[in-house]
Amino acid sequence: MGEAIQRNWQDLAEAIIVQAASDYRHARYRNIKRPYQQGTLREIREIEQFFRSTWFGTLSNLDGAQLLRDIKKQMGLEAVR
Repeated sequence: MGEAIQRNWQDLAEAIIVQAASDYRHARYRNIKRPYQQGTLREIREIEQFFRSTWFGTLSNLDGAQLLRDIKKQMGLEAVR
């Protein structure tokens, strides 16, 4: 595969992860404002599963579980599982 094509795939993978992190932050903030909304709780669970998935590992060499902990810490939710 050519270098440009490889870089495009890498850019796409990074964009997926950045979007997931953004979506997670927004869902967590929505849950703070309006707790226990089933749709929001489901979205949070799905994104957390993504960060711990083999698909995440395929997209990145990052530790998805650690990234999730870092996001929670940045949001002041480090005690939240």
